[in-house]
Amino acid sequence: MKRIPLLVFAGLLAASFLTTAALAQESRPYYVGNPLGVPIEPSDDGSFAPMSSNVKVYGALVSAESCSYDPVRDLLVVPNRGNPQNVLANDGFISLINHDGSVHTPRWIGVQSPGARSSLEPPLVLNYPLGSDIVDDVLYVADRDGGTSPDDPSVAVIRWFDMETGEPAGEVRVGGSPWLNDIEVMEDGTIYASQSGDFGPNPDPNSFKLWRINPNGSSEVVVEGAPLFQPNGVAFDPQGRIVVVNIGDDAVMTFDADGNLVQTEQAAQPGNDGLVIMEDGTKYISSVRQGGVSRIRPGEPAELIAENIPSAASMCYDEGGNQLVIPMNPNNGLAFVPLEE
Repeated sequence: MKRIPLLVFAGLLAASFLTTAALAQESRPYYVGNPLGVPIEPSDDGSFAPMSSNVKVYGALVSAESCSYDPVRDLLVVPNRGNPQNVLANDGFISLINHDGSVHTPRWIGVQSPGARSSLEPPLVLNYPLGSDIVDDVLYVADRDGGTSPDDPSVAVIRWFDMETGEPAGEVRVGGSPWLNDIEVMEDGTIYASQSGDFGPNPDPNSFKLWRINPNGSSEVVVEGAPLFQPNGVAFDPQGRIVVVNIGDDAVMTFDADGNLVQTEQAAQPGNDGLVIMEDGTKYISSVRQGGVSRIRPGEPAELIAENIPSAASMCYDEGGNQLVIPMNPNNGLAFVPLEE
């Protein structure tokens, strides 16, 4: 292999930094990243050469917390948290993943460096995305602002993006919440979101909340405290009711639109994070603490269908692949659980 002289390498590195700095200063139209191939970022002349078909790539994830299935493009959409706010702000990005786990687009939304995102038209802000959902070709993510230092309060923000262009399409701040975990979005744009709250040794029950964010941007708490215990996964059942799972115990709770508890089931394990509900009412629950996937068929007790998945986070159902897809948080990967035909 031909070696690059140290001084030449240093010069190339410096040029790279200067180019990045110049991009941060220069206003550019909003753009998203290319699929695997060259160049990674779209060129002015539109040239692109795809990676050869005999190469498979796996990875592309950094601390992913959730995923969503895109039925239009038949791809998995995976938000990556990137660095925390107190390390590097605006470092989140979105990857597109194929059914077999190979990478379609490593950085679709968020291909730019954090320093260059403010110069885009429109600018991009994606700080630390957690829960996600796709409705009517719009990607919604639970993000946050602030938290860059102990003196900078964190505030929850729901951001959404046009799935056709990747452009920011709106946002709403939830001023009464420091951060939201999972979200589920109705067809009319109403969003239900879990606030997992306090994880200290003596957690404050009043920090456990289920929020409703209305299409007009207003928000209110619909459930606070027990039976919520560090709530996380949120989904709608076939009757349109809101189902929530707890990290703090094994409860699988069904609420009506007004927050009244109408049913409680138990997962096979406690410490739950992800929740998927099928059209027939079957529920799948992933335990971030114990690594199992519970299945609860209507009227039946929970059973484990998968075990020992490290840090099994907020999973999604991949309809195109008929499988559960489970981000594994700090393990920077996805777990795939095929479902029965």
